[in-house]
Amino acid sequence: MYIKKEKGPVFVTLPDGRKISRADLPPKTTVRWVASRKARVVEAVDAGLIDVEEACEIYGLSDEELNAWRRLVREFGVKGLKVTQTQKYRQL
Repeated sequence: MYIKKEKGPVFVTLPDGRKISRADLPPKTTVRWVASRKARVVEAVDAGLIDVEEACEIYGLSDEELNAWRRLVREFGVKGLKVTQTQKYRQL
């Protein structure tokens, strides 16, 4: 049996002590992006589990979109990623 070796770490520990692995990431076929899924991808990128290029390739995101998610999480937390809060959190 052949097991594909993924590049990068098997798991990472987040600043709050939780551990996440690639198995915790949303499926590659994700179409409906809720705030919790976006936040999980941002956590993985920020913790070094996957890099920005790999996340964009896996999920079909642009660099700008992923960086916007990262900025919103830094500034407002997961609530900033909710579509229903767009006007509140994304004013220029």
